[in-house]
Amino acid sequence: MKALVTGSAGFVGRHLIKHLEDNGDEVSGTDISSGGPDLLDLKSFTELFKRIDPEVVFHLAGQADVAASWKDPYKTFKSNVEGTINVLTAARESNVQKIITITSADVYGSVTSQDLPITEETALKPVSPYAASKAAAELFSLQAHDGYGQYVIRARAFNHIGPGQSKNFVSAAIACRVAENELSGEEVVKIGNLEAKRDFTDVRDVVAAYRLLSLSGENGEVYNVCSGSSVSVQEIAERIIGMARHEMKLEVDEELFRPVEISELFGDSSKLTETTQWAPVYPLEDTLRDLLEYWRAQVLIEPKAE
Repeated sequence: MKALVTGSAGFVGRHLIKHLEDNGDEVSGTDISSGGPDLLDLKSFTELFKRIDPEVVFHLAGQADVAASWKDPYKTFKSNVEGTINVLTAARESNVQKIITITSADVYGSVTSQDLPITEETALKPVSPYAASKAAAELFSLQAHDGYGQYVIRARAFNHIGPGQSKNFVSAAIACRVAENELSGEEVVKIGNLEAKRDFTDVRDVVAAYRLLSLSGENGEVYNVCSGSSVSVQEIAERIIGMARHEMKLEVDEELFRPVEISELFGDSSKLTETTQWAPVYPLEDTLRDLLEYWRAQVLIEPKAE
């Protein structure tokens, strides 16, 4: 398979490129941080697609920070919605056979306990600018399939974690603070909402799902990528702190709370499993240990880990 990954320098992009290469695929990546074209530059993206001539495009690029989306919803919309339209258009004007649009379980938004586990049929009720932008990107992807006949698969990823993740995300933020405390001798780890429950999957399992979808996913369909169970932020924090080199304690900081918080999300991945035979293989404990080891190395390189 000849593949192109947008957002290739990001957390998931780096893991996806490695996974594709490990499986013998011919892979190219593009990322604005590495000198690639801006998502908003349709002409440059079209030229890139024609030059590389990939069979499959994995579209990961965009603005992925929920907190940042509240501060600048317009920028989030431009990146995630207009950027996706440009990728779909560039693919249509070149010889791309399949597009895998990566969205987010955040599109489900405000769900009740009766909605759990979340299936692909669950109504979309996004509660953040980020989630709204991903829902819109999904709709444009579906429109590209329905209106232009493009081969488009949508993957709704739930929380994915692992080595290389930015501290803008809760599990990595906890790992970063623990690693910093190990160097400084501090004992307090500040954290936001401990009660939120999320469906966590190792990023290495997630990218394996993306590749399988590119091989056997059904045209026009959407798939949840998730573990099928929820874990509280408190449990994640306690597990990471339990790996620390000296005793630490949690301290809730309300400034770290989001403007709108969803109490619990976990999904049903049976459609993905039935279609591709995918199953996660990384235990949560191993994922958290690898994440902490990554941040231990990072704080040695840049002690303040800003």
